[in-house]
Amino acid sequence: MHRKDLREKLERYNPGDETEIADRAKMLDFLNSHEDCFERSLSIGHFTGSCWLINRDGTKFLLTLHKKIGRWLQLGGHADGDHDLARVSLKEAREESGLRNIELLSDEIFDIGVHLIREYRGIPTHYHYDVRFLLKTIDNDEDIQISDESDDLRWFEKASVLPSDSGIGIPRMFEKWKNLQRR
Repeated sequence: MHRKDLREKLERYNPGDETEIADRAKMLDFLNSHEDCFERSLSIGHFTGSCWLINRDGTKFLLTLHKKIGRWLQLGGHADGDHDLARVSLKEAREESGLRNIELLSDEIFDIGVHLIREYRGIPTHYHYDVRFLLKTIDNDEDIQISDESDDLRWFEKASVLPSDSGIGIPRMFEKWKNLQRR
């Protein structure tokens, strides 16, 4: 995915709420303003690739208790120069879950979010422009392994059991996933 490809996907993306409408505008402006927007070295912010990872029968979703942020979040991480954010989300899902057999259900964007990352160990406060994709495990759902970036990793089934310290986009992604199941 090159900048042009991401621009086209963001322009096609149908935001689910007012927050996503604003975040899409921020992402497009950031993409158009910074040639190095996929590089972690861009200290004001950078694009990241994340996922909503569901198990093989589509009944559960996987979240990580992020070690640095201290909140339950979707799996994902830095692009580090890779323009293909779907590929980044797959790579990060495998690294952060220990699962190898994961597939991309669509190369279209599932969800987006722009969020501020506070200063941490000398890395200045900056923004993550997070583009999220829908992924699914193929087998061995229970073979998850907690990575160095997590304090915990867990499958969830219902929004009612979401930890109170979940990231702000988690309930919205849960609703999108449930709506897809109803179709």
